[in-house]
Formats: sequence, C-alpha cells, structure tokens
Amino acid sequence: MQISTGTRALVTGANGGIGSAIARALHAAGATVVLTGRRADALRPLADAIGARTVLADLADRASVVRCMDEAGPVDVLVANAALPSSGPLVEFDADQIDRALDVNLRAPIMMARAAAVGMLERGRGHIVFISSISGKVAAAGTSMYSATKFGLRGFSLGLREDLHGTGVGVTTIFPGFIRDAGMFADTKVTLPRGAGTRTPEQVAAAVLHAIRDDPAEITVAAFEQLLGAFLAGISHPLVASVQRLLGGAKIAKQIAAAQVHKR
Repeated sequence: MQISTGTRALVTGANGGIGSAIARALHAAGATVVLTGRRADALRPLADAIGARTVLADLADRASVVRCMDEAGPVDVLVANAALPSSGPLVEFDADQIDRALDVNLRAPIMMARAAAVGMLERGRGHIVFISSISGKVAAAGTSMYSATKFGLRGFSLGLREDLHGTGVGVTTIFPGFIRDAGMFADTKVTLPRGAGTRTPEQVAAAVLHAIRDDPAEITVAAFEQLLGAFLAGISHPLVASVQRLLGGAKIAKQIAAAQVHKR
C-alpha cells in the first residue's frame, strides 16, 4: 500500500518515544495522523508539530477502546503500538494487574484491529501494524506476562493476515529488541552487558513504513545477537534459556522489573 496525501493513520501509545517516532515518520510520508494516549499534555506538543488530531483513550478501559475507534473515524492505517511493560515474576502480579496487561497489550489491539478492518475491507485497502517485541519470540526470566501478551499478539496477527489475504488489507507485526533513547527499555536506565546491541526509535518507525508499503508478515528490529536468539528459540527455546542464564539474564530482568513495577 502506498502512503500518500489523504492516507489516514491512527497511532496508539503516541505519547511514548517510539510512538512519537512512528507518528513523525507517517506524517513525513504524507499521511494525516491521529494520535491516541491517556494524557493530553503529553500528546499536545507532537500533535502541534505534525498537525495531528488527538483522541484521549485509556486502553485498559474497554469502553474507552470503543470510543477511541469511533472518534478516530475511518483509517487506512492502524499502528497498534501502545503497551504496558508487565515485567516481573507472575507471583508479584495481582489479578487487576494481570487483567490490565491482557487488556492493554492484547485485547485492545485485537478490538481496534477488528473495528479498523471493517472499513478497510469496504474500501478494499488498508494496513494494520502491530508493534510487538522480541519478547514475542523469546521468553525470558521476568517476562511471563509480557511475553504471554506479545506471543499472543504474534499468533493473532498471523491468523488475521491469512483471514485478510487477497482483500487489499495487509497485516504486519514488528518485533523491536532493545531500543535506545526512547521506549520501555530506555526508560529503565538499565545497562546491558558489554556487546549487547540496541536499535533506535527511528529504525522502528522506518520498519512501520516498510510494513505498510511492502506488506511483509513480520519485521524484527534488533541487534544481531537478538536476531540469532529469536531464530534459535524457534528451534530450541530451552537452549536459548540456558544461554540467557549463563549471561546473567535473570539479574538484568530483576533490574528492569524493579524500574517498571510502577507501570503495572
């Protein structure tokens, strides 16, 4: 699908650094952008900079998800980017926190995709992009809830892609690894082991444009060692888990969880 003047794009989680980069890239490509997030003050500077419309929505509130799609109106592109970190051991989550992670990270993208797809199918064009995570391919200590939602999003996306095959509506999932400068990992200020690579929000945004234009099923935006880990996990996840333990993955997981516990 070509992005041109008149292409209407909805970006969720636009108040974050990755969402902001995606919105800016879509605007630069010619799209008219609608931004969603929970806080008007966080969205306003970006909206003013790119001439975007804003729709306030809390994706943990099911009624708010429906209202968001109604207020956004017909869109040609949906970028489901919003998510909660949901890191830490499962036993540290209470029932409400589990429900919130499932609602924001999995249910909301599913419901928004369903709502957007109806109009896209009527027009015979459109693209749905899910921003997952490398944790949607490789599970690690402290990611049981987060990986559950991101693995689930991958399965949903692949199935939806087949449902929509031949309709003119594409579906792509993007799997960012460790992203520097902005995003969930960058916000933790945790230092990775020497040699562990990162990518930028702009590279994720470039992947979104590639997804819309070329309709690949999946794109991974990650350093080589994370790409290799994802590949090997598809063959033998216990092998990758053993390597993670040897490299001190559990310690890093605890540091990340401690930095993100307030976001549950």
